[in-house]
Amino acid sequence: MQRNERIAGWLFISPMLIGFTIFMFGPLLFALVMSLYDWPLLGEREFTGLANYKELFEDKTFKVSFINTFVFSAGLVPMNILLAMGLASLLKNKFPGIGFFRTAIFVPAVTSLIVWAIVWKYLLAPELGFINQFLALLGIQGPAWLLNPSTAMPAVIVTSVIKNVGLNMILFLTAMQQVPKDLYEAADLDGASSFRQFRSITLPLITPTIFLTMIVTTIGAMKVFGQIYVMTRGGPMDSTKVLVYYIWETAFRHYEMGYASALAFILFFILLVFTLVSWGVRKRWVFYEN
Repeated sequence: MQRNERIAGWLFISPMLIGFTIFMFGPLLFALVMSLYDWPLLGEREFTGLANYKELFEDKTFKVSFINTFVFSAGLVPMNILLAMGLASLLKNKFPGIGFFRTAIFVPAVTSLIVWAIVWKYLLAPELGFINQFLALLGIQGPAWLLNPSTAMPAVIVTSVIKNVGLNMILFLTAMQQVPKDLYEAADLDGASSFRQFRSITLPLITPTIFLTMIVTTIGAMKVFGQIYVMTRGGPMDSTKVLVYYIWETAFRHYEMGYASALAFILFFILLVFTLVSWGVRKRWVFYEN
């Protein structure tokens, strides 16, 4: 009987496993094979072993794109999580118009990324953009946001935060609403301030959600591509060229499929190490209620 149940279980999940193998593991293994070859899009393929990986250590563009990816992630993740947590704290209690504010903050998260990036590209235009025109009314001369190496990356980071903060806000909002209210009532009786209640009650009890959003947001930040492609094309002067954009450029502009595959596996390895390390240290600061 147990054997029949096991067979039935495997049969039920087999369509998903087959699809996952064909569309995930298959291409992953094929890309691994490609990374071991000099694999031009057109022309002869030549097995080179680990030559593509060795070339990474001498590739200055790879180093720049790696640093840019780290800068983008280091700027976006804390800003996104802190802003989402702050918005959730403000919107967790009911007041007139709360539905409008929640919707307005969440709508960008479900808006097309390409459309969002195109709109912000025009908003940040040097002369006719709304941002600089508004600054001009205040007597401030706005910079060429996306054409200046010192402002291009911050501009992309801020627009990306605004785009995705609504999703994390909903996660934090749900977690905060599940905190037992009697804990706050007891804190009020003890005379604890709102900040002390947030630090001693809310924050420890929502650490599982903080951990989840941190992992998901970091992985998403390290895979950023769409807004970079639309808004800056990796420029100016490679100041916004991140790893995924460099992988795309190597594969579909320079047609070096083998080297692009090696770059992709380096990114995969970085994300894997980050996930494993984060998972390993979670017990030191993530609180789980019994």
